[in-house]
Amino acid sequence: MPVDPGLEVLGVEQQTAWLARQRPPVEKLPGGLWSVPVPIPDNPLRYTLSYLVPADEGLVVVDPGWDTSEGWTALLDGLATAGASAADVAGIVITHVHPDHHGLSGRLRAESGAWIGMHPAERDTLPQRRRAEHGDPRTEITTWLRGCGAPEAEIADLLAALDRAPRPADELPEPDVLLADGDLVPVRGRRLRAVWTPGHTPGHLCLQEPDARLLLTGDHVLPRITPAIGSWPGAAEPPLGQFLRSLERTAGFDDHDALPAHEYRFRGLARRSGSLREHHEQRCEEIVAVVGELGQPTPWAIATRLTWSRPWPEIGFMRLGAVAETVAHIEYLAGQGRLSWPGYGPVPTRVSAP
Repeated sequence: MPVDPGLEVLGVEQQTAWLARQRPPVEKLPGGLWSVPVPIPDNPLRYTLSYLVPADEGLVVVDPGWDTSEGWTALLDGLATAGASAADVAGIVITHVHPDHHGLSGRLRAESGAWIGMHPAERDTLPQRRRAEHGDPRTEITTWLRGCGAPEAEIADLLAALDRAPRPADELPEPDVLLADGDLVPVRGRRLRAVWTPGHTPGHLCLQEPDARLLLTGDHVLPRITPAIGSWPGAAEPPLGQFLRSLERTAGFDDHDALPAHEYRFRGLARRSGSLREHHEQRCEEIVAVVGELGQPTPWAIATRLTWSRPWPEIGFMRLGAVAETVAHIEYLAGQGRLSWPGYGPVPTRVSAP
């Protein structure tokens, strides 16, 4: 997706580095915060922007990054640039538990004694908790793909690609502190407020620093990339609907600088939130048109006909995410009465006009 011309790029060095496919520098930001890029192995996102937030009793680290030796060194170097070390970290806040955000939390807690905070709904998605509730992930994915109408050969290819991909830990650290919507992060000398923005994940948090007018947006709003909104088994309501409602909230912080977890800092949260809403409505319209053309397709068949950043045969492993996004849109459209779909299961189910 091209850069939205209505956004003001604040992280100019970050944008330059992003376009050059390089890691940006550690930077000091308004309010005394620091941004620290922590590399992600073998991933087009390349790095997570971790944030250091000074408070009276030490630093709060937001999203320490993926757990690799290179990532740990980058985080320590960033702390050193800010005049600190791991021992100065008092707390760790996780916007969501994806491994490029939560991966280094356990190591950082072990080195510093810091607490870890996240939203209660995010705690419930930790891999060890999901495994206890849903069983072996490969079995769950296989059942889900079959219910979406994926051919057996494609399922085998995707599982093989999943095995080859860099694997996060089977268990990620449990939180010490739970942060509900509106809660203040428990540190003295700094106001940092949790803003619950479900959609990308059930318990995704943004963090508002009201005095410096900053909003740490995690993966909820990025300046160029559209965050993945996939289906969640057992979701109380369609994740896409939750995401669109969360965008209405972040649009209200238009006078704040946006500090995302990837790419670069910007200003223009209302415009960017609106652009993301428009993108998803266009995708919904595209899906309705495909269903009308094909009659009663499976979600897999719909996904193969949609517009992606690359032709479907070239997407590779990302087909898994593409189908999850397609299902999220189908669930949302079914909830609006614009499509009919009985839901996925071990037998492929088909989507139709209402």
